Amino acid sequence: MKLTIIRLRKPAEKDVNKDLQWFSESLGLFGDRDKEKSCFRVFLELIKAARRKKPLSSDEIALRSNLTRATVIHHIHKLIESGLVTHYNNQYILRVENLESLIFELRKDLMRTLEDLEDIAKDLDEELGLIKRSRTKSSTISED
Repeated sequence: MKLTIIRLRKPAEKDVNKDLQWFSESLGLFGDRDKEKSCFRVFLELIKAARRKKPLSSDEIALRSNLTRATVIHHIHKLIESGLVTHYNNQYILRVENLESLIFELRKDLMRTLEDLEDIAKDLDEELGLIKRSRTKSSTISED
């Protein structure tokens, strides 16, 4: 899984379009080269498909988003690699039924990855003889 998460300020006012753009941008779906927000458009079609509980083919996504099939395939691969989308029988849909569940699943993926990193870091620290620091509050100078 390869996912870029970008910390952005949430929109100040409630607006479904701005919220969707913030959500997508926070998940790294907008690249500097994607001037037409084609990945966002593909993602929106997949959200609509999830609402209907009907996966879409790349041709259907291309038609609905007014993009070429090649552009859709490029972004679909990115979305699959990031863990947001799944495919079967040459059709694509969000990994889970809604966006909240999607974030929950991504959080679980991230936690498993961090646990693996922590295990390896502990082994490396021992092998390399690195000092293990206490996780307690660091000592501070008291005022006397």
